[in-house]
Amino acid sequence: MNINARDARAGEPPFNAAKLDRLMEQAGIDVLLATSKHNTQYLLGGYKFIFFAAMDAIGHSRYLPIVVYEKGSPDHAAYVGNRMEGGEHQNNPFWTPAVHTATWGTLDAAELAVEHLTKIGKASARIGIEPAFLPADARDFLASRLEGARFMDATHALERLRAIKRPEELQKLKLASELITDSMLATIAAAREGSTKIEIIERLRREETNRGLHFEYCLLTLGASHNRAASLQAWEKGEVLSIDSGGNHCGYIGDLCRMGVLGDPDAELEDLLAEVESIQQTAFAKIKAGAAASEMIAAAEEVLQSSPSAAFTDFFCHGMGLISHEAPFLMTNHPVAYEGKDADQPLEAGMVISVETTMLHPKRGFIKLEDTLAVTNGGYEMFGNSGRGWNLGAA
Repeated sequence: MNINARDARAGEPPFNAAKLDRLMEQAGIDVLLATSKHNTQYLLGGYKFIFFAAMDAIGHSRYLPIVVYEKGSPDHAAYVGNRMEGGEHQNNPFWTPAVHTATWGTLDAAELAVEHLTKIGKASARIGIEPAFLPADARDFLASRLEGARFMDATHALERLRAIKRPEELQKLKLASELITDSMLATIAAAREGSTKIEIIERLRREETNRGLHFEYCLLTLGASHNRAASLQAWEKGEVLSIDSGGNHCGYIGDLCRMGVLGDPDAELEDLLAEVESIQQTAFAKIKAGAAASEMIAAAEEVLQSSPSAAFTDFFCHGMGLISHEAPFLMTNHPVAYEGKDADQPLEAGMVISVETTMLHPKRGFIKLEDTLAVTNGGYEMFGNSGRGWNLGAA
């Protein structure tokens, strides 16, 4: 996987600049300082520096990439990066007209951002920041040097910018989903009686890595347990396996869940997974551009409430893309704590959502399907749709 690939040409923004300008105007922002890894990656056309892909800390500080973007003036944009990124820029130039690859920590990055803002005449402007992704020392430095500046929260504007995926983004999400499902099915087929959770998770890591994915996590259950953490618990005959994994391709997340069983599934297991599938299919049927997500949620929950397993079954849906929970935000604090502020808004073509139904059966265990769908004008396209039934472990 080449996480350094970027869909950009020098001087030309690799995103919808007119849309970003509108969002900044609505938020009262004159100039943007993007500092999160996902948003700097997006604004740079897919680029993420490989050296800090796993850890930000270095020396007494940490890596702090900054994309500076002035509303209506892409020619004033800049990228502030680490000194080692000079080689990246030499090989594949960043699109921003100004590039400052000269930092080793947060304060020197903030200082270069201040210098650039001063140069373009925006030192006392309304500056959009990402509060959750701007270290306290860097923010204090900006405040001390930018007298008269007002700091605005740009989180919502950047979430809206990323909500509609471009065709090349959809392709990356589709491939990530397909490679994850292929990896999960190969892992289930290789697991056998006595295989431990630690061994199964390690097998999945290798399967995903060998397919070119960046492995992020695996949440795994065996038997009647609802505990998804790694352990020495071993798979036994007749038991179910739930495998929920996140991995990414070029930074775009794949997040799905599939089921396995050691031996042929009995009639009860077939019925239980059919209940989960019924809820999923009901939700799918309501997905299309122009429909409110609340219609999908209401329909799925109506079927869930009539299910024999309603007391221990849950339905959830969320947006996804560069991160596993992003716009559209569809459900409030369920189970991840944020506001579902997009539930009553119409879905738009190009949005990508995860739909998941989880059954915590008291005797048979953790039974779940999680699927990824791209919204289209006529309905949806499912990504990574294989293995949605009972997948058999090794005999």
